[in-house]
Amino acid sequence: MKFLCLGYYNEKVFNAAAKADIEAVTSKCKGHDEALHQSGHLLMVASLGPTRETKSLRPKNGRPVAMDGPFAETKEQIGSFFIIEAKDLEEAAVIAAKHPAANLGENLGWGIEVRPIGFYFER
Repeated sequence: MKFLCLGYYNEKVFNAAAKADIEAVTSKCKGHDEALHQSGHLLMVASLGPTRETKSLRPKNGRPVAMDGPFAETKEQIGSFFIIEAKDLEEAAVIAAKHPAANLGENLGWGIEVRPIGFYFER
């Protein structure tokens, strides 16, 4: 099974943090991603741009309407995602728990949500 892991953070806190504090946490991510890839579980990983560079599309009167910003106003924003392969949700949670966002960055609002993928298409 494939699982989408959403990496959350508090964008306002992140933007206000000292560069050295951010680097201390984010520098651990690349090594983890490489180890996860080597294990055969990691299929894809990406960081997302800031919410100020986001457009949301919603249908209105049968046409898409574009709005600036993310769809939902939340305390935490999605800052990254990765897709993993696991036998079930429990194994996916164990795999995702190895990511720095599940262990570090508490002061930045980091966290991970693990969701099963119902449909997956790859070229």
